[in-house]
Amino acid sequence: MVRYSGFGFLSDFGIRISAFFSRPSAVTRHPKMILDVVTYGHPALRQRGARIEKVTLEIKKLVADMFETMHTNHGIGLAAQQVGKALQLAVFDVREAKDRPSWLELDGKPAPVDDFMPLVLINPEIKPGGEPVAGGEGCLSFPEIFAEITRPESVDVKALNQKGKPVEFRCGGLLARAIQHEVDHLNGILFIDRMSRKTKEELRPELDELQAKTKAELESAGNR
Repeated sequence: MVRYSGFGFLSDFGIRISAFFSRPSAVTRHPKMILDVVTYGHPALRQRGARIEKVTLEIKKLVADMFETMHTNHGIGLAAQQVGKALQLAVFDVREAKDRPSWLELDGKPAPVDDFMPLVLINPEIKPGGEPVAGGEGCLSFPEIFAEITRPESVDVKALNQKGKPVEFRCGGLLARAIQHEVDHLNGILFIDRMSRKTKEELRPELDELQAKTKAELESAGNR
């Protein structure tokens, strides 16, 4: 998850905008759940997600639970790996990030970002573009750890939505950063892998402590 502090990673598109996009459908058979967000040191964070071949009721339930988890934790993006599921699935909602704007183009024309939120991307493929831009990032899988990360300013996105329908758009600003952050998660790449060597070394004590704590908790849970 991207945290929003400045970030969100801690911190479908509306039918009126395009027939491609639709808001997440309600899952009525099961109540929404707040899922556990795994932290650095958990093996799921290094797993490449499997492609989703069919949007089943189970996937729809997972999407609903991921949104509930993301919003509860004040996030703007969350990948399936962060809730222990190695799948090509991520959810986004940048509407509350007023101080870090986003933009979006559909069929080459500007479109209101808020009309496309909340956003589900299944099996996403991205093509970064634009100049590299530094920006603050955090991640719920790395509590209280933040750093400047340089990423391309914009990104072209192809994916499936929560109904299994293809979506395609270009975006920039915070949304582009969030998508790149979460797609990294889907491929087992963490934002610490994008840090400069100096920054990562400065954060080494906190990272080692978090990793050790996570592994100790996993070991304890396995011995119960």
